[in-house]
Amino acid sequence: MAKKAWIERDKRKRETVKKYAALRAELKAKRDYAALSKLPKDASPVRVTNRCRLSGRRHAFLRKFGCSRLEFRHMVMNGLIPGVTKASW
Repeated sequence: MAKKAWIERDKRKRETVKKYAALRAELKAKRDYAALSKLPKDASPVRVTNRCRLSGRRHAFLRKFGCSRLEFRHMVMNGLIPGVTKASW
């Protein structure tokens, strides 16, 4: 489980990205890189990391399901994700 501070920091970054998205697009279209550099660092979408919605883990994140491999496996074994079965051969 990730620390609460990391999860909250990621939420704050996502909010900042949303807030400045239109302004960043406008400045990029104008090619005004000086003004872009004066925006907050967290306004850049590159600084947002993918985190598991359940545990906050950022490694082994599955984009399609929005969770880490560990939580994904747990949900599959409990039948919470329809259409996914354990492989056997």
